[in-house]
Amino acid sequence: MKTYGLVLLLVTVAGTGCVSQGQFLDGKQGMAMQTAVSRGQFEMNCPNAMGTVLSREVVQPALQGPLVGGLQRAEFTVGVAGCGKRTTFVVILPRRGGWLLRDRPRPLRARLRR
Repeated sequence: MKTYGLVLLLVTVAGTGCVSQGQFLDGKQGMAMQTAVSRGQFEMNCPNAMGTVLSREVVQPALQGPLVGGLQRAEFTVGVAGCGKRTTFVVILPRRGGWLLRDRPRPLRARLRR
């Protein structure tokens, strides 16, 4: 009985720290939009440019296992339009801190090389 109680406690504690992929993406979307729109406004010299999320997904780490683990990343493709111009940006936000901004989506093969 003690073992059953301990297992139940561990499962409960582990489950409370988990966030669904939808919640993870929802939590990162504001930062992704702000990052892409700010960059678009600057590059297009258009302070009125607006952004739209075109796609979003959770990217799993390349290496995953009992001894090796990477961070999940939220990847957003954001379209920015204004002043007769438009462009797209890919914003990548890791689960913990930092971000990466790309000015154009690249094919998966090209992303893996860099």
